[in-house]
Amino acid sequence: MDSFLNSLSNRSVLTLVGTILLFMVIYWAVLYVLRKLGKDPKYLLPKGSMKKMALPFLLIFGAILLRLPALRELLGLTEMVQPFVRASTLLLIFAVTWLILAVLKIVKNVVVNRYNVNTADNLKARKIYTQFNILERIVIFIVVILAVGLALMTFDEIREVGISVFASAGVAGIIIGFSAQKLIGTVLAGIQIAIAQPIKLDDVVIVEGEWGRIEEITLTYVVVKVWDKRRLIVPTPYFIETPFQNWTKSSSDILGTVFLHMDYRVPIGALRKELTRILEQTDLWDGQANNIQVTDSKATHMEVRAMMSARDASQAWELRVHVREKLIAYLQKNHPESLPHHRVLLRERDAMG
Repeated sequence: MDSFLNSLSNRSVLTLVGTILLFMVIYWAVLYVLRKLGKDPKYLLPKGSMKKMALPFLLIFGAILLRLPALRELLGLTEMVQPFVRASTLLLIFAVTWLILAVLKIVKNVVVNRYNVNTADNLKARKIYTQFNILERIVIFIVVILAVGLALMTFDEIREVGISVFASAGVAGIIIGFSAQKLIGTVLAGIQIAIAQPIKLDDVVIVEGEWGRIEEITLTYVVVKVWDKRRLIVPTPYFIETPFQNWTKSSSDILGTVFLHMDYRVPIGALRKELTRILEQTDLWDGQANNIQVTDSKATHMEVRAMMSARDASQAWELRVHVREKLIAYLQKNHPESLPHHRVLLRERDAMG
């Protein structure tokens, strides 16, 4: 043991110790800055951010140590250069990938936590949530693919096989390209949704005749939560290629209508006053729109439309149901002659006939 220690050069020991000390200084400096940022409300970091990045930093340091000739000299493995270099490269790729994904999660939490999607006016919050959820998946996919590719390229055998395959894969590449065209189109549609945002999380939409809210958006499909708690799974290209209704595209407030079929004897003025009274007595109405209009007339009845406004689609639905029930009850009690009637004209037959 003594002979082994004596054979070690002072330069190798100093290099190794110096590298460790330098890394410790850098690590504690970064940790100090992150803690300072974590205490500043302007740059508030989520709890546990330092712990998420500590292990990747340690792995990066381990990868650097594996490349040092001083470490191989201390271990008596000066001839094993290639295995140490390959292990260092693989460890570095793994650690950097881990660090990028950890930073991505932290940045997402910092940005998203500034917006509350549970408020009434949550349009901007839903836009941010949608963008980050989709872009996060895109970045994770790209980073992982690049990391796996770089890791495989460190092996000469795999690299040579890859070059030979690429050299002779002209026709096969075309066939695979045509086969993957739909998948690529689906992924590109997901990216386009993240950028153009025809839909956002919690948007109220009418898709395939179903009323629901956007519950989840991925690169390949969108989950619509239907009003009766069913889930409608829709491919992302649907929202790029097919017309659909988005009730909360630019704002959450919406107009609601109630159609009633009335007899021609209905007092429109009294009905208009009753609608105003009903709306003023409920919190579902936002005070913006309130009107009664005759929208059609038939031989046996006329169509009356009551129009009102609400803060969002859910409240508009509840308000429409409430107004319809109250107006019908009002007409039954005060103006029963206003309800639809079928008239039959009876003529007395001529006695001499």
